[in-house]
Amino acid sequence: MKGHILTSILTVLTLTGLQAQSLPATPKMVVGLTIDQLRTDYIEAFSSLYGEKGFKRLWKEGKVFLNAEYTFSNPDRSSAMAAIYTGTTPSFNGIISNYRLDISTLRTVSCVDDSNFLGYYTNDNSAPSQLLTSTVGDELKASTLGKGFVYAVAPFRDAAILGAGHSADGAFWMNDMTGKWAGTTYYSEFPWWANLYNDRNAVDSRIETMIWTPLHPEGSYKNITVERFNETFKYKFADAKQYKFKRLINSPFVNDEVNMLVDDLLKNTTIGEDDTPDFLSVTFYAGSYNNQSIQEGSVEIQDTYARLDKNIADLLEMVNKKVGLQNVIFFITSTGYTAPEGVDLGRFRIPGGEFYLNRCAALLNMYLMASYGEGHYVEGYYDQQIYLNHKLIEEKQLSLADVQTKSAEFLIQFSGVDEVFSANRLLLGAWSPDIQKKRNAFNRKYSGDLVISVLPGWTIVNENAQVNPVVRYAHSPMPLIFLGSSIKPEIIHTPVTVDHIAPTLAHFMRIRAPNACASTPLF
Repeated sequence: MKGHILTSILTVLTLTGLQAQSLPATPKMVVGLTIDQLRTDYIEAFSSLYGEKGFKRLWKEGKVFLNAEYTFSNPDRSSAMAAIYTGTTPSFNGIISNYRLDISTLRTVSCVDDSNFLGYYTNDNSAPSQLLTSTVGDELKASTLGKGFVYAVAPFRDAAILGAGHSADGAFWMNDMTGKWAGTTYYSEFPWWANLYNDRNAVDSRIETMIWTPLHPEGSYKNITVERFNETFKYKFADAKQYKFKRLINSPFVNDEVNMLVDDLLKNTTIGEDDTPDFLSVTFYAGSYNNQSIQEGSVEIQDTYARLDKNIADLLEMVNKKVGLQNVIFFITSTGYTAPEGVDLGRFRIPGGEFYLNRCAALLNMYLMASYGEGHYVEGYYDQQIYLNHKLIEEKQLSLADVQTKSAEFLIQFSGVDEVFSANRLLLGAWSPDIQKKRNAFNRKYSGDLVISVLPGWTIVNENAQVNPVVRYAHSPMPLIFLGSSIKPEIIHTPVTVDHIAPTLAHFMRIRAPNACASTPLF
């Protein structure tokens, strides 16, 4: 009896203590800033170029994880955006890359293509139909019965749509042919304020006079040692003729354009004005200009980070004026990859070679014909993946797993091939940490039957491609930063994975985590 009384007293005291604690208020708005190709080492190396209200403020006031990582192999912009907002990997969310092979048509498609919807200010037909799981924005919509606003603004179509999710109020990206801000009928009507912005303020009316020169005086850009004899450059985007908007989008100037539209969104909507949480996804660009290598564009990349620092400061100030930073949770992270660079100069004698996927696919088909009889066994190939003809294999009453294994054993003999993973091996084979990252990047609905890993230093030669990437396995450190009145400032060196972002945001907003997210909140 005494034990029961003591237990009851302890229970009452515990619950009373919990009630007495002041829980942080639910934020009026969550802002997710994803910066394409942002690197922690570059942020730190270029710190002499920054003011006090951008990166330095984040480092001083935010909880900064210096080493964030993706839990799947070979992330790119689309797969990274999907992972951030779904809290899971391509194996569940379906976004394996920016583009993939549609095996039904043997055509390359974007991960946000959908012919069922028309575009506003664009000929692209777009929707998040290929995104197979819910996002944190979707869960906010469901939890608030549609009352919470969800918007996304990005330079790129895939980033905007994947940041917005299935249930958003709008997703906006820049049309790289016209400079207008574009959208899709999937998200209902294009808002009046965005139409007005396109009519009055879109970059197409200003690009003829836009010139990119260094932001800081000569002598400021000393942070990368390369064979560059001066620190000046001058790019007039209009000189690129029909590619002028594409050049703009792949420059730091596009971040100014993103901020300008975000400012219009904040001024012309009621986002952040009530106690129901709202969500805003923003994407900036921090990659190279016009496919430059770091050797060719060392000054440009430093200037990009100097301008990015100012863009971050401007975004923080805009949100502060609208909502008050004490009412907002920010997170800032990277897409976790860097664009491939050109071939290393021959005089440095770095080993390498050229790998041709089309030749591999042709020779594999000949080998399978010699093994199993006449037929077109290779249905297609794209992005180091080979797709087999399942219908033919079934008609010949062959085991798909056996054909995949035999194909992998043949392909592993090619020069430049490091390893070949069959779908059967990835789904049912033995476990290892490396295999797990490959499995997480593989989706049984969209991925090929065979996934080829190429040796570092080798060039992957693609047909009709402007850039043939050189394989590098070198790690590119990326940050994850949380900023808000309820978040204790701290610098954390322990690695953290990005699948924790979505449940952490869900925790702050007191909503469910996305439906395929099994990770826990960070704090």
